[in-house]
Amino acid sequence: MEYVYAALLLHSAGKDVNEDGIKKVVEASGVAADEVRIKALVAALEGVDIATVLSQAAAVPVAAAAAAPAAAAAPAAKAEAKAEEKEEDKEAAEESGVEGLGALFG
Repeated sequence: MEYVYAALLLHSAGKDVNEDGIKKVVEASGVAADEVRIKALVAALEGVDIATVLSQAAAVPVAAAAAAPAAAAAPAAKAEAKAEEKEEDKEAAEESGVEGLGALFG
């Protein structure tokens, strides 16, 4: 994650996002730089317009935030239904156990 942050920091500062720049930023933050991860990130960002990606990403959380309350309500309803089923199953098991005891002494 710190490598992506380093790339974003370099981009926002108007600097070239390259291996050396990312390495310097990561090491300045006190983290040991992993050359393989840095090379992979730079290769992945090759040909990518970071400004465009950031502007597109800024619009996505608004839509996701609007859908979140509806999505959160569905699991809550499922959890309540499961809890009720468990209670019913427990009551049914207790009743069948009582019936079994009655058969022993009946």
